[in-house]
Formats: sequence, C-alpha cells, structure tokens
Amino acid sequence: MSVPPVPSDLPPSELTRMVKARPLPAAPIVIEPTTAERAALAARFGLGAVQALRAEVALEQKPSAIRATGRLQAQIMQPCAVSGEDFPVAIDEPVDLRFVDESAHALPDDDAIEIELEADDCDEIAFSGDMFDLGEAVAQTLGLAIDPYAEGPGADAARIAAGIVREGEQDGPLAAMLAALKKD
Repeated sequence: MSVPPVPSDLPPSELTRMVKARPLPAAPIVIEPTTAERAALAARFGLGAVQALRAEVALEQKPSAIRATGRLQAQIMQPCAVSGEDFPVAIDEPVDLRFVDESAHALPDDDAIEIELEADDCDEIAFSGDMFDLGEAVAQTLGLAIDPYAEGPGADAARIAAGIVREGEQDGPLAAMLAALKKD
C-alpha cells in the first residue's frame, strides 16, 4: 500500500501512515517504522534510540468518529533524568483514540461559548478530507508514554558524585526534613 503525501499545511511527521476514512480496512493495521523513522522519532522525543516500535490498531466506524484501538509496544533508550545516561525502557501501552472529521466539530464563532469535555473527548484527533494520519497518532501515543522523570540504574551514583546525597543517605526533600527533625 503506498502512502499519500502529507498535506502541505501540516508539518511533516516522522511516522506518516495515511488511512482512508471510507471504507476502513477490515483487518488491523500494523505500524512498524523503518530505521530512519525510528531515528527521527528518537530525535523528536530526545531519546538515545527507538530500537523497536510496533503498533497494531483496529479501526471501527462509529456514528461521529472512527475509533482506533490496539496496542503499542516499543523498546527505547532513554536518558536518565538524573545522570543523563541512556538506559533501556520497554513501553507497552494501549491505544484508544477517536478520529473526528473537522467538519463534524465546527463550532459557532462565539467567544463566550463554554465547552464541557468528557473523558473520551481528550483522545480525539481531528482530521479533514478523506484520510487521517494513523502513524502520527502512534507517534504521539509513544511520546505520551515516555516518562520524562525516569531514573536509570546510575541515578543514585550520579547523586552521590554530585554531592546531592551521601552514600547510604535517603534522598529527597522529605528525607532531608526528617533527618533535620531527628537531629533536634
């Protein structure tokens, strides 16, 4: 299946997989980026590497949206939030998104309009035309699954080397307050 070009008004995605909105494919779509796409995703998300990524997504036509459900699995090299050294992280996340045609979500031009969002509304992705980018949705799902504060195996040693804590001492502001209370 050939991938049509991305519309010119959007910035190019590192992982473009355009899907026709009608008719939807009956079988789940499997997205596995190329080596170049994985490298571009790693650069986008500030990772050492995206070693593997696979998403399998089933599409279902709903009355006002296209529901995309499935699973994303990835192996990444992520920098430790403390030491900055890369360490391996496995990601296994559910995918549950709704693609909504922009014309179905047109709002009146009223600055005073108040909108109430339901929990499901937060995972909506608007599209226009007869195609939507499932690849970019997978890339965004990966980005949201990355823990920006993840600590690698060298985090404690980096804290000790930086003099933030002494070996054997508990770390963190609460531990420091408790230690101060014990001294009194």
